Amino acid sequence: MSECSTPLLEVREIGKYFGSVIALSGISMAVAAGQVCCVLGDNGAGKSTLIKILSGVFPPDTGEYLIDGRPVRLAGPREALDRGIATVYQDLAMVPLMPIWRNFFLGSEPTKGRGPLRRLDVARAKDITRRELADLGIDIRDPEQPVGTLSGGERQSVAIARAVHFGARLLILDEPTSALGVKQAGVVLRYIVQARDRGLAVVLITHNPHHAYPVGDRFVLLKRGRSLGDFAKSEVGLAEVTRLMAGGAELEELGHELEQSSPT
Repeated sequence: MSECSTPLLEVREIGKYFGSVIALSGISMAVAAGQVCCVLGDNGAGKSTLIKILSGVFPPDTGEYLIDGRPVRLAGPREALDRGIATVYQDLAMVPLMPIWRNFFLGSEPTKGRGPLRRLDVARAKDITRRELADLGIDIRDPEQPVGTLSGGERQSVAIARAVHFGARLLILDEPTSALGVKQAGVVLRYIVQARDRGLAVVLITHNPHHAYPVGDRFVLLKRGRSLGDFAKSEVGLAEVTRLMAGGAELEELGHELEQSSPT
C-alpha cells in the first residue's frame, strides 16, 4: 500500500462516554485497502467500544469518523454494511446445525423462478459457497456439512468468506483467534493475509501480539480507553509491542518490588 493512499476508514480523536465513565478518549487510527491494522489491548482497554464505533453500533461522542476521506455519521450497523464495512464477531452469528451453505447466505439465499413459483436455488447456493471459500484457499469437504462440525478456524474462515462475498471492502475481526489453538489460529491468520492480498482493508482486534505481528501493517495499542501509540510495522518490533502490551515500566517496577520482597 502506498503511504499516500486515502484511508478507507479513519477515525480522528474519537471519544465515547457512558455517564461519568470514559470508555475511549482521543483515539485515532486509519486503515487503507490492502492493509491490516491491528488494534491491541488487554481486557478493559476499550477494544469492544472501539469495535462498536467502527461498525456503527455506537456514534462517537467526540472526534471524526471518515470513510474514503469524507466525514460521516453512521445511522447504525446496516449503513456501515451498506458502505462495505463488515464486522465478524466472536460468536460468528452462525447456526451450528445448519449446513455450511445455509450459514453462508443466512437470509440472503439465491432464488429462481418468479411469483408463486419462486424457490430457493440450492444448487447455485452450494456452488457459490464452494467457489467463494476456494477463492480464499478454503477447501470444504461438503457444503451440506453442518457448520457446527467445522473447527473453530474453519468457522472463522467461512464468516470471513461470507463477508467478502456480500461486498465487504473492510473487515473488522473481533478476536478471531482468541479461542483457537496454535494450528487453527494459523489457519485464520493465513486467510486474513489472503483477504488483504485481495485488496480488502482489515481491522484485527486482538489481545495477542504474537498473532497480530506476523500479519499486521500497522499497530494501534490501547490501554484503559487511551492510545499508547499508532505504529507502522517498520517503526516497532514484536518485542516492543509485547512490552507495551504487558505494561512496560509498570511491569519492570513490579519486578523490582518482588525482588525486594523476596526472602534472602
